[in-house]
Amino acid sequence: MNRIIPGILVLLFAPCVLFSQVSVAGDNKAESFERSVYGLGFAGGPASGVGISFRDHFPSKVSLQLVFGILKDNVNTFVSTGAELQYDLVRGSSTRFYFGPAFGYFFEGSKTNSFRAPTRVGIGLGGEFNLRDALHFSIEGMFVFFSDGAIIPLPQASVHYYFY
Repeated sequence: MNRIIPGILVLLFAPCVLFSQVSVAGDNKAESFERSVYGLGFAGGPASGVGISFRDHFPSKVSLQLVFGILKDNVNTFVSTGAELQYDLVRGSSTRFYFGPAFGYFFEGSKTNSFRAPTRVGIGLGGEFNLRDALHFSIEGMFVFFSDGAIIPLPQASVHYYFY
């Protein structure tokens, strides 16, 4: 019985070890673009904001994403604005892996902000995946630093259509 449990654990975790071995070669290295590539879409996250998103991938390994969103009812207004800088670590023909900081400011209320920590700064890693033609989906994991002193690891996501 004592030999069966370690054997089962090896069988369960051996595939994880095999798939975790990654190497970057040839076409997958992050090379710079020859010209800027622009994307328009929607982004949502606690660090860079929630709303319409514009992304500019400069003719280098760097991208800038700007986010702005506003919702208003009869009483309250919700405004979110933010920016994110992305540095490509690895880029293939249909995927991109990047690192970068983000900044955001959130407001909710009629005259005063009801958010306890409206200013946020994040830093983390993300991946971008080509869904179809020029449509891309990104997901990120960020350590978000709130203005009240809290630090929480949280996800962010976005969908962009690129104009090549």
